[in-house]
Amino acid sequence: MLKRLLGKTPIDIWVIKQVEADLLHLCGRATLEARPNRKAILAALEEGHFAGAVKMATGGVVLNARLFQALVPAEQLEPLPDGQARWRGRDWSLSQVPQRCWTFQGRLIAQPDPTSASGALISAEDVSGIRQRVAQSTPQHPGEVVFRPENANEDHPLVAAKTDEGHQPARPKMGREWRRDNQ
Repeated sequence: MLKRLLGKTPIDIWVIKQVEADLLHLCGRATLEARPNRKAILAALEEGHFAGAVKMATGGVVLNARLFQALVPAEQLEPLPDGQARWRGRDWSLSQVPQRCWTFQGRLIAQPDPTSASGALISAEDVSGIRQRVAQSTPQHPGEVVFRPENANEDHPLVAAKTDEGHQPARPKMGREWRRDNQ
């Protein structure tokens, strides 16, 4: 009650990780502590330069505001059906950002959610730049690898020279073996 009278109640917000032309990568709901006062925090959110702690509603994880592109007061973003939302006077498609991507500092891409039949989108890390660098630095194999049965080329003249009449002398084997002299 005292917090409400002094204007120190936490501010409910929506956390947006990345904004694209018609898509919002939405992390979910969070709260901000109203320090020094609620009006100053709301003004900083409006101007887009809030700096401080963001307490995520899911799991209670506290993250730095610099990890996110936009922090929107809960009243300013209206979720709509079918993975849409209304914000800043227009409709946006939504892509849900999983918790593993909340601290990722690169670009996100939206993919169809394999667990949803409704065509919902889920965000994932864009690793195409890493793939390109790995592909450039990985040595290329000189040719095609061919699998063959063991000893398939032993009769080839370049691999093993034949002895007289195809008979090879027996070589002693390494390690232990039966002597076979008890017969």
